[in-house]
Amino acid sequence: MALPVVAIVGRPNVGKSSLLNSLAGRLISIVDPTAGVTRDRVSAICEIDETYFELVDTGGYGIEDSDQLTEHVEQQIMYAVSQASLVLFVVDVRAGVAPLDKEVAQLLRRFELDVVLVANKADTEKHETASAEFYSLGFGEPMCVSAKHGRGRDELIQRILESARSAGGDRPSEPVMRIALVGRRNVGKSTFVNALAGQERVIVSEVPGTTRDAIDVQFEIDGRSFVAIDTAGVRKKSKISSDVEFYSYSRATWSIRRADVVLFLIDATEPVSQVDKKLGAYIAEYDKPVVVVINKWDLAKGRASSEDYGEYLDKVLPELRYAPITFVTAKKTKNVQATIDVAQSLFNQSLMRVGTGRLNEALRHALDVRGPSSKRGAKPPRIYYATQVGILPPTLVLFVNNPSLIDEGYRRFLLNRMREHLPFKEIPIRLLFRARRREGAGERETTHRR
Repeated sequence: MALPVVAIVGRPNVGKSSLLNSLAGRLISIVDPTAGVTRDRVSAICEIDETYFELVDTGGYGIEDSDQLTEHVEQQIMYAVSQASLVLFVVDVRAGVAPLDKEVAQLLRRFELDVVLVANKADTEKHETASAEFYSLGFGEPMCVSAKHGRGRDELIQRILESARSAGGDRPSEPVMRIALVGRRNVGKSTFVNALAGQERVIVSEVPGTTRDAIDVQFEIDGRSFVAIDTAGVRKKSKISSDVEFYSYSRATWSIRRADVVLFLIDATEPVSQVDKKLGAYIAEYDKPVVVVINKWDLAKGRASSEDYGEYLDKVLPELRYAPITFVTAKKTKNVQATIDVAQSLFNQSLMRVGTGRLNEALRHALDVRGPSSKRGAKPPRIYYATQVGILPPTLVLFVNNPSLIDEGYRRFLLNRMREHLPFKEIPIRLLFRARRREGAGERETTHRR
């Protein structure tokens, strides 16, 4: 049974995103004084007193969007309302009844919905007295709250729980994998997410920078639950011109850190840019399994083969040389499912543990090909044995006589050779060099990530 949906709707700048964050108890939607920051449906699965529901924030109804996306924003509002079992109709108690409030009221009356009128920004009792004029909207007595200060939050939550319990719904299954979709602006991330969800879950537009929040979209494949995180397109830091863009960039990089697997989308019709290279380095720095997804491949047909493009990527993104590449046309859903299958394979690899015997056999193969070299007059480096100490990513410890004697070149060689003999061929491996413990001696350690 699907979760009850609680949709938050209202005109721009009444505090819908602040209310979502307050009710969910964590930062989910970007909050900014600029009207129209939220465009897509931003949702969160909430659990209160063993009752589960999905809380959905929407864009401001009637916003004159600077990128001519008003129609798209309102379509997303309609999607949310049509799926809701409860609507929180948010108004600004300080501003009084506005013409757009009346338009939202007319819209909601077209549906047979359970609607709670929420008079936000009621920071004091004086503001609660002013809420009486909102009776004219036809939804009864408004519930006065202050999303910013938490006033009225508990009462509103109890009202939500009453509705959610009557609507029913099972405890949601835990997602088996979180996938972050990242890339520079206008590479097709939102189109890819919509192809997965089977509906226009996020706005797709030719306007760069359409997505601003990091949007979690839950979907199922073969009975398994996944979360796809659509993120704002990354651009050069020098071109980030507003607080909203800064928050969007921060949420995108945070999404990489909380993902199990990253889908790094690149536009097949454009050369790999400096932004792409920096993003690739960021993914590698955090040891994230990654699929390099070449989107709009249909438009690049005839320019290069997939083999030629793979060689090109090896040169421009050397730190992701181990990562698998898929070629997709998200607009036509071509190879979208196959890309998720590859992501699942990487996630499975990142969870694997290798026995000490197999690990040391791989180490011996590498040492047979080439041992560590020593500098003239220096004590020769020696590697004694290896063990795996962690997963996500697989973390290997190699015990040596002196970690400082292992140079960077040999570390890379060792990592690549061991990768050939271990079930981690397409994912990053964290390699630690540790001095073998002696009686009364301390321990030193160096790290190599790839």
